[in-house]
Amino acid sequence: MPIKVHSSLAVHPGPWLRRNVIPADMTVTELATRLGVTRPAMSNLLNGHAALSAEMALRFEKGFGLSADTLIRMQAAHDLAKARKLAGRLKVEPIAA
Repeated sequence: MPIKVHSSLAVHPGPWLRRNVIPADMTVTELATRLGVTRPAMSNLLNGHAALSAEMALRFEKGFGLSADTLIRMQAAHDLAKARKLAGRLKVEPIAA
């Protein structure tokens, strides 16, 4: 039986990383430079305006020792919770197997 995560627990990994992982005195520019990405890409992620890619998850894994797998699961849970809120709008015909 699969475990169902309540949508309130499905947080975007970007703001979570900002609050819980990145040192408070580190600027977005410094973090972006140290992880080898652009400042706009990092800012968009940390503000929850862009999804965490597998490559970015690996950069956080290498930079902070986090599990890239866990970060990707966080992103997937967030995306699915967001999609479930709109599921009623989906028009799908049942398909008998």
